[in-house]
Amino acid sequence: MSEFSSQIVLFIVSVIANALSALAGGGAGLLQLPAIIFLGLSFSTALATHKVASVALGLGATLRHLKEASLERRFALFILISGLPGVVTGAYWIIDVPDRLAELALGGLTISLAIYSFLQKKLGQLERACHRDVNGYLIGALVLFFIGVLNGSLTSGSGLFVTIWLVKWFGLDYKKAVAYTLVLVGLFWNGAGAVTLSALSSVQWDWLPALFLGSLSGGYLGAHISLKNSNRLVKRVFEVVTLLAGLTLLIG
Repeated sequence: MSEFSSQIVLFIVSVIANALSALAGGGAGLLQLPAIIFLGLSFSTALATHKVASVALGLGATLRHLKEASLERRFALFILISGLPGVVTGAYWIIDVPDRLAELALGGLTISLAIYSFLQKKLGQLERACHRDVNGYLIGALVLFFIGVLNGSLTSGSGLFVTIWLVKWFGLDYKKAVAYTLVLVGLFWNGAGAVTLSALSSVQWDWLPALFLGSLSGGYLGAHISLKNSNRLVKRVFEVVTLLAGLTLLIG
């Protein structure tokens, strides 16, 4: 495959993967990372390249969600501060953990999220703020820290975990949870992971323009579709993407 053809493939895959991710609240690595590996990069280089490109997903979604002004600044800052230390920890931690073992564990857990959401028919359909006391925030922050570790160390699914945790623990509806996930995880958590991983591994810089443009476009498109549709649709897309992400991790 020529270099030009590779760039076209990367762009198309990136748009599709990031549009689905922006609609579901995570899972861009489901399509994007395997495509990068298929085109010839090693796992570590592909992961670092994917992480750097995925920052554009958060940027594209942020540009769309800022128009709605629906995010609470203090709550957004809480999510940001809770997860960032975990992201950096995870980026260093993954170096010493066998890739396959980590993928199997995460795959099983990711599939369980899809099943749980599917069985809970009313989950995330209406916003009902809860656990907003000191103990609730402490537990919420601890879980977000561990999800941050997943974000820094593994390729697909961490955003999905943030989405379901914001729905289940803090009582957000799916659309608002996805908005927080895309802006904070997509832009800031992934940004921290990208900086850390690029310092620890090589990045295929000449592939980034196509990936970055595709991620930016897909992120904006997926966020737009999410805002224009119901919580039920977002919930269903979340379940499908989560199930596929989990199966992809298990199959390897």
